[in-house]
Amino acid sequence: MVMDGGKTPYVVAVAIQVIYMGLFVVSKAAFDSGINTYVFIFYRLAAASALLLPIALISNHRSRLTTKATPEQTMSCRLLFKLFLYALLGNTFTLNVYNVSLKQTSATVGSAATNSMPVFTFLIALLLGLEKIKLRSRSGLGKLAGVALCLAGVLVIAFYAGPSIRPLAHPTLQWKNFSFLLQNFEDPFLAHKLWLVSNDAWIRGTFLLLLACAAWSLWIVLLVPLLKEYPNKLMATAMQCLFGALQSFFVAMMAERDFTKWKLGLDIGLLAVLYSAFFGTGALMYLQAWCAEMKGPVFVAMWSPLALVFTTFCSSFFLGEVIHLGSILGGILLVAGLYSVLWGKSNEIENKITPVVPKERENQEERTVQEKHEEDELASHV
Repeated sequence: MVMDGGKTPYVVAVAIQVIYMGLFVVSKAAFDSGINTYVFIFYRLAAASALLLPIALISNHRSRLTTKATPEQTMSCRLLFKLFLYALLGNTFTLNVYNVSLKQTSATVGSAATNSMPVFTFLIALLLGLEKIKLRSRSGLGKLAGVALCLAGVLVIAFYAGPSIRPLAHPTLQWKNFSFLLQNFEDPFLAHKLWLVSNDAWIRGTFLLLLACAAWSLWIVLLVPLLKEYPNKLMATAMQCLFGALQSFFVAMMAERDFTKWKLGLDIGLLAVLYSAFFGTGALMYLQAWCAEMKGPVFVAMWSPLALVFTTFCSSFFLGEVIHLGSILGGILLVAGLYSVLWGKSNEIENKITPVVPKERENQEERTVQEKHEEDELASHV
């Protein structure tokens, strides 16, 4: 049963989106400052492991003292190998692809893309036979409309820029658009060539975002049977962070062999690593689990467009990002797709909870009540 909790879940839901906004903006600022994205992921997962693993071990030790360990609570070699593969998909692959794409696009687009995750989760569950869709039902049509809107949103972001909106930051910040290139290069053909390269990177980054969200959604779907096999969520998360840190170390070594560029100073890079580890992993994991327990997972997902609004404003104000009309329209389509899928899913759940009585059964019950009423009248006359 989902508890209410008063106004607290609403405050927590908004706080979750504020943390997400900070994660998008701070990470983008760190990448723009020159930190290697692969090195960043290694530091992030290593710091998250240092935070979560001691807490998980202490919690696991206390639970063993109070209750006898069951087979589901033991960490076997087979389970460790599964967690290694899950970390490879959910942490190493997803986070590296996502951050590379974030570097090539913008914080606003990165935030907008995360709204497609429930749509991808539904599609993957449908392909794996975990979800069913009824084309003649309202819930089925809502889910299909959500998929179509999500696809349209991605295509708009990738291929339509549209007019730019002036950044909210100080006017001395440089604009990253075609007119800026023309003003700073004497050769207009060179400027046009650089603009085409930037445009190609934007399209490539958008579809890499799509790939990262799809991989993350697959990880979420596959996580359900894993947690049934091993219900200790905290330990499973900590071990995945540890395995992900080890995997990301080798990826970072192959991507950046100059270890002088691995150094972190007292700058935005260090802030981004600490923020993403402690807030982006630790706090978000706890707050989302608590909020889902209090109000349900749909309640948590329905607030995600707030992160897009916050990120659009803050990335423009603090980073001086140029927001294009295409990004806004694409974000609106992605949000519409999210709500369409959530509506279809909630409608399906309501239909399962409220059974529909067949018409023949209704007529039979009406006849039974009428016959009983007539018998009572006859008995009263007698």
